[in-house]
Amino acid sequence: MNITHIEHIAIAVKSLETAIPYYENILGLKCYNIEEVADQKVRTAFFKVGQTKIELLEPTCEESTVAKFIENKGEGIHHVAFAVPDTGEALNELASKEIRLIDKAPRGGAENLMIGFAHPKATGGVLTEFCCPKHD
Repeated sequence: MNITHIEHIAIAVKSLETAIPYYENILGLKCYNIEEVADQKVRTAFFKVGQTKIELLEPTCEESTVAKFIENKGEGIHHVAFAVPDTGEALNELASKEIRLIDKAPRGGAENLMIGFAHPKATGGVLTEFCCPKHD
């Protein structure tokens, strides 16, 4: 697998409005993008730390997987995302190595990325995302 870098670390939060001031006022980071990803039932806020991003995830409804995560585990690190040249190829490689997947094919994510997740039961308990920019 050709992982180029950690694309982002995602943190589940109950409220972006409550969480953002810590990252901006205490850590000195700048929130450069807030967007809603309707099909994933989340609002996201992004901060850059070098080449890596911090993504805050706020559920937009109780049925959101992020809402269920917060209910079960509380706020905190939700997943680690690795940048790859092609998300589909990465998912196919994982499947060929019998890694349990959440996504068998890439889907759209925040910031115009194509994303796919490996199941945490197959990755040592860490929800792992693989992502690349959408190709035209």
